[in-house]
Amino acid sequence: MKIRILAATAALCALAACGDNETPAANDMAMNDAMMANDMAMNDMAMDNMMMNGSAAAVPANGQDYAAMAAASDMFEIESSRLAQEKAQNADVKSFAAMLVTDHQKSTADLKTAAGQAQPAITVTPQMNAEQTANLEALRGASGAEFDRLYLQQQVPAHEKALAMLQGYAASGDVPSLKQHASATTGPVEKHLARARELMGSMGQ
Repeated sequence: MKIRILAATAALCALAACGDNETPAANDMAMNDAMMANDMAMNDMAMDNMMMNGSAAAVPANGQDYAAMAAASDMFEIESSRLAQEKAQNADVKSFAAMLVTDHQKSTADLKTAAGQAQPAITVTPQMNAEQTANLEALRGASGAEFDRLYLQQQVPAHEKALAMLQGYAASGDVPSLKQHASATTGPVEKHLARARELMGSMGQ
């Protein structure tokens, strides 16, 4: 990214140096092109920083996208928390995992009902994305205290993303029944996020 910015800046300097040898129109056109390239490089760098900082939250574009994203989030929470019920050493982590399984199973059931009320009806087919699948595989390979640590470390960003997605669709969604689902699910997800952070703090993470 820095290379593109430096290249664009160098182009601006070169144009300034050789401007006397170009026609005014050609010089202006070349200058505009270089400035556009520099702006694009800066925009790309800003987007990269947003993604690295986790501040670029995905908001569903429509009801179908919302149903897919919400179902995937529930599926990851259910599957990862079932693992935690089996493998976690800390009793509080096990209890937290049990709460997540129950709440996200309810969320999926409510989602299917809400999706069925859409016009036309939307079919809910839970399927985790690549990041969720990789996180689940990492959990399967962990054990002992390392599992507890990794599980909680995954739960915080997962719930942060889910909360941003729910709040975004609740505010601007295009399907009333799904907007209602998003709004109703926000509370439990906020509760889960707060508890995950609390557990991480109590375990010194």
